[in-house]
Amino acid sequence: MIDLMAKPFYLNDHRAAWVTETLASMTNGEKLGQLFCVMGGDYAPDRLAEMVRRSRVCGVLYRPAPTAEIRESYKVLDDMAKIPLLKAANLEEGGSGIITDGTLYGWPMLVSATGDPEEATRFGKVCAAEGRSVGINWTFSPVCDLDLNFRNPITNVRTFGSDLETVLTCAGKYVRAVQAGGIAACAKHFPGDGVDYRDQHLHPTYNSLPAEEWYSSYGKIYEALINDGLMSVMVGHICQPAVSMDVNPALRFEDCLPGSLSRELLTGVLREKYGFNGVITTDATIMAGYTQAMPRREALAASVMAGCDMLVFNTDYEEDYRYLAEALENGSLTHERLDEAVTRVLALKAAVCFPRTEPEPIPAKQWHAECADKAITLVKNNDPDIFPVTPERYPHIRLILLGKDAILDGSVAQIACEYLEAQGFDAEVYDPMTDDLHGTSELPTDRLTLYLANLEHASNQTAVRIFWCPKHALDSPRFVGEEKNVFVSLANPYLLQDVPRVKTFINAYTATRETIQKTIDKLMGRSAFTGVSPVDPFCGLPDTRL
Repeated sequence: MIDLMAKPFYLNDHRAAWVTETLASMTNGEKLGQLFCVMGGDYAPDRLAEMVRRSRVCGVLYRPAPTAEIRESYKVLDDMAKIPLLKAANLEEGGSGIITDGTLYGWPMLVSATGDPEEATRFGKVCAAEGRSVGINWTFSPVCDLDLNFRNPITNVRTFGSDLETVLTCAGKYVRAVQAGGIAACAKHFPGDGVDYRDQHLHPTYNSLPAEEWYSSYGKIYEALINDGLMSVMVGHICQPAVSMDVNPALRFEDCLPGSLSRELLTGVLREKYGFNGVITTDATIMAGYTQAMPRREALAASVMAGCDMLVFNTDYEEDYRYLAEALENGSLTHERLDEAVTRVLALKAAVCFPRTEPEPIPAKQWHAECADKAITLVKNNDPDIFPVTPERYPHIRLILLGKDAILDGSVAQIACEYLEAQGFDAEVYDPMTDDLHGTSELPTDRLTLYLANLEHASNQTAVRIFWCPKHALDSPRFVGEEKNVFVSLANPYLLQDVPRVKTFINAYTATRETIQKTIDKLMGRSAFTGVSPVDPFCGLPDTRL
């Protein structure tokens, strides 16, 4: 029996009765529909509206778009919905996770690098206020992973770092702030990414920690969040064999399933060990980490029977719906388990979908600027004479851009050049393809080379590394002992592995206009570097400190 008035739903008599009455009024087909959260952009608007009208959809996530477009898209669906919709977003980095005119507050590692846990509270408030402004009531955040493997291509700045207490504290403050703002948090990616160096989008990955070490790290994070009222958990396509076999000693390593399919991890750990009463959802079931683990016809029902209450995204919606209907008919999905899942989903809706007071205005842009100023980290400076960088000392700035130029604020190169020139520098963007090999005797002594690297984490890639110009790697820091240079990573914090001999290295964690301009201000000596690295930026390598 699910206690609707207990943690994390805390429903009153009226809303608890709505859940019970709604469940009793639903057909089996409508109940199955409550298991699906779909990607709105995958369907023609008319088709999606019809799916909602027939109660074949529980929740909808749209990729970021302008405010007016998001509001109108949800209004059309709201007008069709018999049962209120969960309106989901990935508010991992700010309001920009749903609206392109929202605030990119910063990736979580920017927040933790300030050393001020209250920044995580501000972070959650911004996400809640800007998400609520377009109707969002469910966020697939925070990322609660520990970034233990610097080679992992998908975690890094999406996490609060590698330190357990930092992640636990920041995640807890974010959850409390975002849920107080009227949006249900969904902590991810249970049982925990960041140990493997591979990406679960491409195949099942592994959290290979011994059981006791997992319980005292990742497990401790989830247990604390659950005790504090976390409303939902997103489960990754990540295996945790040691914990699975601890729960079920008869299990063999080769039989251990990803979390999204594992009864041991979902029912055994989340439900029974940690007493979680909220909603459990899969990560996207379109990922190869899910599709490779089990035939899809079996997998969808298996996820629900293992403990998942919702399934995120579809390879083919009609096919997926049919597979679950067949499973309900043949008994591989039981009516009891279906009702239990739908009850929790309806309880989450009762908690967040009904009208509430409007969110208070939040000074999001100002808070982002203050966060960025505190977070930018001088990782290494083995050139005591480099600062301050002024037009008198270095009138010419050669800017070398690595990675992506386009960001939410515009162009990295353009933002940097315009700001440098406004400070009195002569700035130019270097094009190695127009250069040739040369010696060192005529290197300019009044020039500083400023590297701005925006190599972002992203799904479906196997590494985040610097790939130099094919023409002799002329854009690499070849002459670190003979010309002045500063390397700034605007995204991945681990790029020292590729430029171990640079003398001055800075991590800024998030590429925005503010982080670029405030980094330049710090180079010029206008403010101090106060950021504290939430991870080991030296990557445990012997030469990165030289």
